[in-house]
Amino acid sequence: MASKNSAPVLTFKAAPVRVRVPATSANLGPGFDTAGLALDLYDEIIAQILDEPTIEIDIAGEGADELPRDGKHLIAKSMMAAFEAMGEKPKGLAIVSANQIPHGRGLGSSSAAIVGGIVLARSLVVGGDQILTNEAALKLASEIEGHPDNVAAALLGGFTIAWGGSEDAHAIRLTPNRDLRAVVCIPATAVATKKARGLLPEVVDHADAAFNVGRSALLVSAITDHPELLMAATEDKLHQDARKSAMPKSHALVQKLRAKGHAAVISGAGPTVLVLTTGFVSEEIAKIAGEGFETMQLNISSAGAHSTPLNG
Repeated sequence: MASKNSAPVLTFKAAPVRVRVPATSANLGPGFDTAGLALDLYDEIIAQILDEPTIEIDIAGEGADELPRDGKHLIAKSMMAAFEAMGEKPKGLAIVSANQIPHGRGLGSSSAAIVGGIVLARSLVVGGDQILTNEAALKLASEIEGHPDNVAAALLGGFTIAWGGSEDAHAIRLTPNRDLRAVVCIPATAVATKKARGLLPEVVDHADAAFNVGRSALLVSAITDHPELLMAATEDKLHQDARKSAMPKSHALVQKLRAKGHAAVISGAGPTVLVLTTGFVSEEIAKIAGEGFETMQLNISSAGAHSTPLNG
């Protein structure tokens, strides 16, 4: 049934739809809870409306042995939240998710599920992108996630700057320098975002805050126009050292890489290490990282979450 407000009854599409949503890295050093970057590593999700009151989920790849396969799954919860925001929920859903984004590694797996679910829902509604605009989708995703940095990059692609709280989120998308690449060093062990955030101090030093403000401003220029400034632009004094105890090996790798001239940071809440570069240096970084990390070089994803043809 339609909601009690004046929202129209929705027309659901009978055919399944597929959405591709990128991994993301947030913070990028100084841009705590504001800066986000979409990476060329994707989860692909197919969903279809069912006439029966059930939610069926099939999962392959990352998290397949751990994630729920019912309405408790974050994709399903996000889809239902989006349908409710548009005015009407379907009876049931069938969802198939092929996951490439590692879970609990600071590469935006939860944001991918949230944004993927929201974009799936509006893609299953005739005129859904007019009913639930990107602005509304970002606010909804931020409410579910609790902060807007990763969800902004997952939704919009490219390099994003987000601001506002979880219930009043805004973001702007900027185009990264065409030569910018990312190298990620992914450890085998996950770190819960809640645990990592819990290590942050309630009060920060004024000088450290001023330092990060300057570096965050420089980061925008470095990522878009002046990548030669990435080393200075990725310096941070607010959050990475505070989280050292939760990911000592990752923290040590950041220091080791930076000592060798690589613009390395903790990706999001960690423990993945992200290196921003304009060269092809994955082999060099892999040698420095050692066997405890899986290293891969990725392009920046220009597109955020989007529908793709099922026969494509």
